[in-house]
Amino acid sequence: MERQVYMASDIQKALGLGKTKTYDFLNQIYQQERPPFRVIKVGASIRIQKKSFDDWLNAVTD
Repeated sequence: MERQVYMASDIQKALGLGKTKTYDFLNQIYQQERPPFRVIKVGASIRIQKKSFDDWLNAVTD
């Protein structure tokens, strides 16, 4: 089964950000009323729905 989510480290690599900036960015997205992609928090862990992030990234890079 293919993974359905990204970890913060995957987003860090994809966007070329440092660890702190990545977590700051993901926390900002999580707090938005209408986020551009889905961020899931389970305790201190952050996961990002793969399809929604890929769709967002493709839209901003086109």
